[in-house]
Amino acid sequence: MTNILVTGGAGYIGSHACKALKVAGYTPVTYDNLCTGWQDAVKFGPFEEGDLTDRARLDQIFAAYQPVAVMHFAALSQVGESMREPGLYWHNNVAGSLSLLQAAVQAGCKNFVFSSTCATYGDQDNVILDETSAQHPINAYGASKRAIEDMLRDFEVAFGLRHVIFRYFNVAGCDPAGEVGEFHQPETHLIPLMLDAIEGKRDALTIFGTDYDTPDGTCIRDYVHVCDLVDAHILGLKWLEENRGSRVFNLGTGTGFSVREVIDQSAAVTNRPVPVVEGPRRPGDSAKLVSGSDRAEAELGWRPVRSTLGQMIADAWRWHQTGHYDK
Repeated sequence: MTNILVTGGAGYIGSHACKALKVAGYTPVTYDNLCTGWQDAVKFGPFEEGDLTDRARLDQIFAAYQPVAVMHFAALSQVGESMREPGLYWHNNVAGSLSLLQAAVQAGCKNFVFSSTCATYGDQDNVILDETSAQHPINAYGASKRAIEDMLRDFEVAFGLRHVIFRYFNVAGCDPAGEVGEFHQPETHLIPLMLDAIEGKRDALTIFGTDYDTPDGTCIRDYVHVCDLVDAHILGLKWLEENRGSRVFNLGTGTGFSVREVIDQSAAVTNRPVPVVEGPRRPGDSAKLVSGSDRAEAELGWRPVRSTLGQMIADAWRWHQTGHYDK
């Protein structure tokens, strides 16, 4: 068996990555503390409960499964929370990742695929970000992810730990087969919040700001289908297996969609109206944040084939009507 250690494999993106790994012929070993993940989402390989900061537990897992690579998704990821509780993010994301890196190196596991974020770039409004864009994070979440990227580079110099880093903005959609999906408690993402409003699970969706310098006055964000995203991670793993060296890749559409475009497409897909209320701008929101993916397409052969707005919402809606997890 070719075992891959998947930290955060019980979460939204991690569970989809585990399915993609299984389909690609690997055995995903999920390591998760279930603080935001769900054991019910672990369907494609072994589950081991544990915290990233528990070095003894990590050593035990590396010894038991002898993974050939790590795919690292486990992280706290709420921007607002990171501003209120920065210590939580530095402890969980940074100290936890340091513990993971040290355990991997000691075990001789030298291939590392890291799920980073375009939040490392900070507030760079209305430009198409690429891998050479300056990194100036403006919140503790983005800063914690940049710190992990820095650690990866240092660990490569010192120990030969090869890595592929993926940076992206918003992830949407679900497994088309409905085996796993997006299920957060509480929910903070636009599309599932909107689907909740459509189903009457909340009174309305709030649009935060309608006077931005965009075609319809609402913020524009880049969305990537979760299945396209995890496909890139499989390609990144194969990149490392082929000894092609460490690399950073941005994953995006290069265009993005406005809040009103998402709402209009949701109404079209579900054939139901979206209850909406308009609210004031939120502090710190940019008008337009998008990322290109030229390098990933040219070097990895990655194509975001499912990342159309209609497809992402349709897959999310299918899951939203029937899918859930229980603790």
